[in-house]
Amino acid sequence: METDLSGFDIDAPRWDQCTFLGRVKHFFNITDPRTVLLPERELDWAKVMVEKSRMGVVPPGTQVEQLLYAKKLYDSAFHPDTGEKMNVIGRMSFQVPGGMIITGFMLQFYRQMAISYITATTTAVATAVGMNMLTKRAPPLVGRWVPFAAVAAANCVNIPMMRQQELIEGICVKDKNDNEIGQSRRAAAIGITQVVISRITMAAPGMILLPVIMERLEKLRFMKKVKVLHAPLQVLLSGCFLIFMVPVACGLFPQKCELPVSYLEPELQDTIRAKYGELVPSVYFNKGL
Repeated sequence: METDLSGFDIDAPRWDQCTFLGRVKHFFNITDPRTVLLPERELDWAKVMVEKSRMGVVPPGTQVEQLLYAKKLYDSAFHPDTGEKMNVIGRMSFQVPGGMIITGFMLQFYRQMAISYITATTTAVATAVGMNMLTKRAPPLVGRWVPFAAVAAANCVNIPMMRQQELIEGICVKDKNDNEIGQSRRAAAIGITQVVISRITMAAPGMILLPVIMERLEKLRFMKKVKVLHAPLQVLLSGCFLIFMVPVACGLFPQKCELPVSYLEPELQDTIRAKYGELVPSVYFNKGL
């Protein structure tokens, strides 16, 4: 018996994206770390199925569950705007394994690793070095929090720098029917701010609580005998935190943001009102990840 897919919209969200819980479920689905191990041919199959579903020409006998699985793989590995397959490191499915390796080793080698990891940004280097100097006479636990301070500083600098063109030229804002109506720098600033908050939130629990846990564990007799296992243990525990925190942090704010026209730049407000009058009270834009 064939399933009727005539009314199926593969791009429609499975969960309500207007609610925090719905967004968390969505990101739990597409950041599933198990999908990073899938062969390339399965990802290519997913893209083909998604594209065919959009055109309404799926193979006979295709089930809804197959299309939903294909969309999960597509969202986990392909760029949402261009549809291009991303490098493994840049995929949503790599967020947890990539983050757990970096976080785990930063926390294990917190004085040396915090500096070397962040050398790409002057602000983060200054934060790490400054914090290390301040914590020389502080309890060891305080020193273990240096990586989090460095990571927070790095996010505050790196993300705006990588997206500086959006701050200069603005990002595309649309009406509720997805029609482009202009470019807004204020919308870009809001989207970037939300992404920075999400990234810091993502790292916070693991990088703040894990040092406390490890400090207590390292005092145990059997842990002193197996120091070689400290780093792998931190990596594993970091992964446990990130499995939950990646979708939670990504779901803090809606992916599609709404902004009242009155908050936009005056010149853009005038353009919108001259063309649409009061028919467009709000605009919408993608905040990015």
